[in-house]
Amino acid sequence: MKKLIIINGPNLNLLGKREPNIYGSLSFTEFLDKIKDKYENVQLDYFQSNIEGELIDKLHEVGFTNDGIILNAAAYTHTSVGIGDAVKAIETPVVEVHISNTFNREEFRHQSFISPNAKGVILGFGLQSYELAIQSFLN
Repeated sequence: MKKLIIINGPNLNLLGKREPNIYGSLSFTEFLDKIKDKYENVQLDYFQSNIEGELIDKLHEVGFTNDGIILNAAAYTHTSVGIGDAVKAIETPVVEVHISNTFNREEFRHQSFISPNAKGVILGFGLQSYELAIQSFLN
């Protein structure tokens, strides 16, 4: 059984309420329940924090024991050298995920400190981006 974790960054706890035109109306908890039912053969854990240091601590904690990390660092993607360095420092492969197509948004969102150290990047497919990341670890 594959052991994967989804790590979400700031403001993603507001999914379902926050800007539904960009992020949809489904809460992440509702989505996670559906995805866990669909992938019963995967141990799928979840962590969310609005605090940069907590995200780095979680990457350090799971970065040597899990089979894969699905990371949506949200706004920290574009600002956090520390999260980028944490991804580089761990052994577990990381897939960077974004719900929206960051290249269709403000120019500052075109830069990622995570991408250079990620196994891959999936963006712009809504919540399905997470499922595509899960599939990348299963294939």
